[in-house]
Amino acid sequence: MNKIVANADEALKGIQDNMTLMVGGFGLCGIPEKSIAALVRTGAKGLTCISNNAGVDDFGLGLLLQTRQIKKMISSYVGENAEFERQMLSGELEVDLIPQGSLAERCRAGGAGIPAFYTPAGYGTEVAEGKETREYDGKMYVLETALRADFALVKAWKGDRFGNLVYKRTARNFNPMMAMAGKVTVAEVELLVEPGELDPDEIHTPGIFVNRIFQGQDYEKRIEQRTVRKRG
Repeated sequence: MNKIVANADEALKGIQDNMTLMVGGFGLCGIPEKSIAALVRTGAKGLTCISNNAGVDDFGLGLLLQTRQIKKMISSYVGENAEFERQMLSGELEVDLIPQGSLAERCRAGGAGIPAFYTPAGYGTEVAEGKETREYDGKMYVLETALRADFALVKAWKGDRFGNLVYKRTARNFNPMMAMAGKVTVAEVELLVEPGELDPDEIHTPGIFVNRIFQGQDYEKRIEQRTVRKRG
């Protein structure tokens, strides 16, 4: 099945107000830059975004915070985004902060059809408030529910028209588990290759999880903080 679409705008058709979206990336590494830019153009409001963080003020999901398109963030940290922090502290933005490992596992569980799981992370803290807890082998655990989304937006290095994806090094991060957990998964890739060109042993996300794929151009791949060694 050919899952290629022309561009990000076509790939995001069907996104409406008040939907829940998963967005891959860690910081600014491996984020679906082109899909986020297209999401701004849709004008969709009241979105719930599940992502490790929300980019920076003028890049990544920070662009959607500027346009007030996001009503709720489900994340593991605020990061370098001053506007994210401001909206959270002022009460303009609903925020559910989750331990990073729990966030990853909740996404993975959603894609694997596992409704909930127990984890020791967060027990005895605000994270556990209102949640079921249980003791196993003398240790307390918190019940965390799986996460699913109407759309999952991910970024890969290579892909083919069947939707098979290969991520590059640390840019893999949250992308594989989020690709599994979207009702509709949109993948943007740097290189679009023919079926058979990807080594089956190197495919990270099988095409069965991907609904639409497109090739992006001129990726900025911005770095949040660049530190270099002084010469001499």
